[in-house]
Amino acid sequence: MSTATLQSVTAPVRPSLEEFERYVRRVLRTPVPLLNLVLWYLFRRRGKRVRPALTFLSAAACGQISHRTFVGAAMVELLHTATLVHDDVVDRARERRGFPSVNALWSERVAVLVGDYLLARGLLLATQEREWEFLDITAGAVQQMSSAELRHVQLNRKLRLEREQYLEVIRGKTAALFAAACEIGAVSADAEPALRAALRRYGEDIGIAYQLVDDVLDYTGRQQLLGKPAWQDLREHKLTLPLLIALERMGPAERSEFLRRFRRQHNGADLRWMAQQVLRWGGVEATQELARHYGERAQHALEELPPSPARSALQEFAEFVLQRLW
Repeated sequence: MSTATLQSVTAPVRPSLEEFERYVRRVLRTPVPLLNLVLWYLFRRRGKRVRPALTFLSAAACGQISHRTFVGAAMVELLHTATLVHDDVVDRARERRGFPSVNALWSERVAVLVGDYLLARGLLLATQEREWEFLDITAGAVQQMSSAELRHVQLNRKLRLEREQYLEVIRGKTAALFAAACEIGAVSADAEPALRAALRRYGEDIGIAYQLVDDVLDYTGRQQLLGKPAWQDLREHKLTLPLLIALERMGPAERSEFLRRFRRQHNGADLRWMAQQVLRWGGVEATQELARHYGERAQHALEELPPSPARSALQEFAEFVLQRLW
């Protein structure tokens, strides 16, 4: 089993990531005191910065990091943070990774406006820097993410979601931004089209694997990795791949009983029973296998790139994502 860590993955671009923190703080300066306070709260903890790291590694793998890479990485991180703030409003979440959400500390109105500001600031950064290609890539990602989220809501309400439909949903909800982060890195290094396409494929596949691993962790109880309680998807009546696969394999009577419990307000006993059923019918194991499949596909996409420490780090990132399964 790999012993990759995020620190080892980002080692080739660590100086750039350190400078990136200072760059983002400069980009986010504003004369509005309340906005400054909320932005300070959001960015005071560095977090994992996974997507900017992928942007820097992709640029390094294609040649070199430049000022354009910082612009692209900032756009990606501002967009990502905006979606998290808005997601907490939609889900009425009171916490995000163990800390109160913006809507919990201030209000839903403030959270929506801050999310809007972050999105607009990222897009404005692109126009100020005349990075029209970055703007095209990120706008496409936003469209994919919002469309996929709405499709998931619609299908989830009807409890009618097939395996392939779910994979298309997460291709938009999660993988689109991973793909954008990697493609922007390649563009910032003036990479040839073949390398740009390879990194976009890598980002999409690793994004799907990343989401599938998160889906598994909700059932295996790895709260410290997810930053939320176990069985949260069940608690929120969310259909994810482990559950969908389990439902496919159940007989009519078992499926009927499962859905009866799933539809109602859950107590601890219901949650435990449903989680056990998903495990019993192989939903978790099958999702683990599919996550490994997408992780391996992501690594194969990197074969288009010339050998370099950055390419090795991208390969190691795929291993890091998958090792969370154990």
